[in-house]
Amino acid sequence: MPTVLYIFGIRFFFYPNDHEPIHVHIEYQGKSAKIKVSPEIELIENNGLKSQTIKKAMETVEFYQDDIIAEWHKVFG
Repeated sequence: MPTVLYIFGIRFFFYPNDHEPIHVHIEYQGKSAKIKVSPEIELIENNGLKSQTIKKAMETVEFYQDDIIAEWHKVFG
C-alpha cells in the first residue's frame, strides 16, 4: 500500500487495486476514512474519525491535491 503522505500523524495512502475516481485512504489512531481527490475534494467514507481529524485531512488533501493526483498517475498509470 503506497503511502503518499504522512503528516500530523495521519497516513494518506492508496490500496494496490484502487480505482477511479482518484481518491486517497487515510488512517489515524486505528480509524480510517476515504477522500475523493479529483475532480473535487469530497469525503466519501468515515470509519470513526473525529470531525477535527477529518477537517485536517481534507485541508491537507486540498493543499497537496496536485501531488496526490501526480502520485496516483505514477502508481496506476
